[in-house]
Amino acid sequence: MIHIHTLLIGLPQTITDANGTWRSAIFRQPINGPIELGPRGLAGDQVADTEHHGAPGQAVCCHPLEHYDYWNRVYSLTTPDRVLRAGSVGENWTLSNLAESAVCVGDIVRVGSAIVQVSGPRYPCAKQERKLGLPGFLKATVDTLRTGFYLRVLKVGVVQAGDQWMLEERMHPDLTIEAINRCAHHRPDRDLVARMLVAEELGEAWKHILTRRLKQHDADTGA
Repeated sequence: MIHIHTLLIGLPQTITDANGTWRSAIFRQPINGPIELGPRGLAGDQVADTEHHGAPGQAVCCHPLEHYDYWNRVYSLTTPDRVLRAGSVGENWTLSNLAESAVCVGDIVRVGSAIVQVSGPRYPCAKQERKLGLPGFLKATVDTLRTGFYLRVLKVGVVQAGDQWMLEERMHPDLTIEAINRCAHHRPDRDLVARMLVAEELGEAWKHILTRRLKQHDADTGA
């Protein structure tokens, strides 16, 4: 059963580490019980970088729970202070039993009393690697396409941990989050990219990324 394993919210904070001072809301904390989901996300949640985060198409950041088991094995993380767990990369919803290969842009999903829509992949940022203190994590995330994804809110409501992820409509069965990531970060498929660019549900920022990646690929290959 696909469901919300953990709900997390956070506020921007200033962090000082060995590399200096930085500001982020990535240190989100789990919450128990029901919480309102509004047009811009969970009640009480904020973003620090409003230039790159916080748009309606980024209302909810989701990450598969199973990815943490994978990274703990890859990096041999076993001690309580190092093991990765729900919320480690700063998501709002940690989802159980759902991977990027089984999620499509445009999917309309009922969760609790809310209705959400998949808007596109999460674009990994350096703050994830900085928070975790794992050299190469950003590149490894891209290489393995384990990015997570974003939702927009179609109908506000109340959600809580344990709520089922109930797919109501799938309009682009070939445009999985994994496929979008593969075209953006690995080798672009021209036919797939063409369909992605006309999918109204995919965020404009991703369309720019895909267009740029296709042009780069053509230049590199002489296509």
